Amino acid sequence: MMNEVFDFIINSRKAFIKLIDDLTIEELNKIPDGYNNNIIWNFGHVVVSTQTLCYVRTGVLQDAVSVKFNEYYKKDTKPTYTVTEEEVAELKVIALESIEKIKEDYANGKFSNITPFTTATYGVQMNSIEEILITTIGHDNVHQGYAWALKRQI
Repeated sequence: MMNEVFDFIINSRKAFIKLIDDLTIEELNKIPDGYNNNIIWNFGHVVVSTQTLCYVRTGVLQDAVSVKFNEYYKKDTKPTYTVTEEEVAELKVIALESIEKIKEDYANGKFSNITPFTTATYGVQMNSIEEILITTIGHDNVHQGYAWALKRQI
């Protein structure tokens, strides 16, 4: 079952990348009137959130120092600078490679003894890595939906 979950996350991220690939750097950075973020922030947010949920909130890692771009895309942030094409390219790579790393660590039992936590967004207790990864699917798709809505505004 977990192979299918990982495959779904990867395929969702590939679809999000396709959405990004169809836009200019200006479009990715544009914050339409009435909104407080942009398409690239939504993408970067899903990239860093899954890593912090899986590794930091579970107690596997002490902090998010190893999560690149976390300070710019973590929960309760908003765009504060113009993202470059280089950063977009790096986020796309991390989006897929980070899931492959989580899959590898899952297979190697790295998440077998996690510290349960309650999500800030949904207020639901996460007791296992499986629950976290399934929640990730919903979270990723919410932000991909926001990105599609933003695309219609630019």
